[in-house]
Amino acid sequence: MFLWVIQRDLLLAMRRRFDILTTLFFFVIVVSLFPLGIGPEINILRTIAPGVVWVAALLASMLSLGRIFSNDYLDGTLEQMLISPQSLSLLVLGKALAHWLITGIPLILISPLLGIQYNLPLDAILILALSLLLGTPILSLIGAIGAALTLGLRGGGMLVSLLVLPLYIPVLVFGSGAVEASAGGLGAGAHLSLLGAFLLIALVITPWATASALRISME
Repeated sequence: MFLWVIQRDLLLAMRRRFDILTTLFFFVIVVSLFPLGIGPEINILRTIAPGVVWVAALLASMLSLGRIFSNDYLDGTLEQMLISPQSLSLLVLGKALAHWLITGIPLILISPLLGIQYNLPLDAILILALSLLLGTPILSLIGAIGAALTLGLRGGGMLVSLLVLPLYIPVLVFGSGAVEASAGGLGAGAHLSLLGAFLLIALVITPWATASALRISME
């Protein structure tokens, strides 16, 4: 059932490729606007690059949070999941993983090209991609909680932002901090270790919390 949920969401996403491209284009455009607005000063671009890329990735990930459960809610699939003998937490984890594969992986793959745009050194570019690899799954897992809590509510997109943005702050701080430490010649191991710890905690806690939020929303 876990694999079926992932396969189903990926298949539906392939039928709506425009949604995936919208997230990716938003990420690229936001990151690319800063060099145009600030100018070609290399030192300034290197300084702001980690924060800009990570904030853009965070906002791009939020664009599609509302679609994690909304389509299943509208066509009745979510109700079948709730009464299924399978663990709802496991099904939720599958949907969060599918969301990350759809939105997070493209951001990770395109990030090295955007790092070159900011003239980051090769080591910092690799750390940027690695930090996104560890951090973007956390964004999807936490975002799933907000999407479940606002399911079916009017103006749910704005409420999701208000709910999840404060929880995203530690991921943003340590994700961009890893790149800054690498670009400054310091080790990024501590920041990456904390991101890994956050990911493990999110994998344990968020599926259960999201399943509980779904039950509350459906009642």
